[in-house]
Amino acid sequence: MKIMQFIRRSIPFLVVIAFTAIAFSLPKERVTIKGSDTMVILVQRWTEAYPDKSATEFQVTGGGSGTGIAALINGTTNICASSRPIKKDEVAQLEKKFGYKGLEIRVAMDGLAIYVHKSNPVKQLTMAQVKDIFTGKVTNWKQVGGNDKPILLYSRENNSGTYEFFKEHVLNKQDFAASAQHMAGTAALINAVSKDNNAIGFGGAAYAKNVKALPIAKEASAKAVGPTAATIHDGSYPISRFLYFYLNQKPAGSVKKFIDWVISPAGQKVVSEVGYYPIKRK
Repeated sequence: MKIMQFIRRSIPFLVVIAFTAIAFSLPKERVTIKGSDTMVILVQRWTEAYPDKSATEFQVTGGGSGTGIAALINGTTNICASSRPIKKDEVAQLEKKFGYKGLEIRVAMDGLAIYVHKSNPVKQLTMAQVKDIFTGKVTNWKQVGGNDKPILLYSRENNSGTYEFFKEHVLNKQDFAASAQHMAGTAALINAVSKDNNAIGFGGAAYAKNVKALPIAKEASAKAVGPTAATIHDGSYPISRFLYFYLNQKPAGSVKKFIDWVISPAGQKVVSEVGYYPIKRK
């Protein structure tokens, strides 16, 4: 009799344990984020700082903005991180496959820095000089006020959003010089420039470690400006851009919660901590 009474009294407690065990054993929803190598560090920091990971796990990979958009079109990633705007033909592919043109979300701002070795005596460049250097018209540092040494060019690879943005907005869609060495990521490019006295490269301002980021003037008569939060927001730094998330469907569930947090003050605080620039929202 006493045994039966003990069992009856224990049933609610056992039920609570059972439900708790079930709750803890529920699989987490995986959110995949793929794309821009420039944005990898920022996205990883967002996923680490995200406060509601009880039901969500993240998988973050780079590969370039073009690779991320291709994955979005193929349906193999939830979110594409891109350092360039999506193209019209890519939107058309999304609409054909999903019946949806995709959703663009601005998540941060960035300035593209022009990196040179710390020992390089050149103090600034104009946009025209940057273009002439990377298209091969200018091949010696002496032509832009530096040492009498050949200029060694480092670029990102052609599936990179940074490469495409630079080619369109700095080179005016002209081709890079054939001598340019194309690097698989910004970190590799920075490493190469930091070890080569005569090198020049470009990439996100947040990555400008162990190299010198040159101030850039829009034209010869204008003041050269370095990439800072103020100059990027007010447009006085001539090589600035938005960083984006793209989706192939309307956000819902864990994806929506994460994106809402990313564009919130807490998520934008992470942007500043990493070295990028928060979006100014009205």
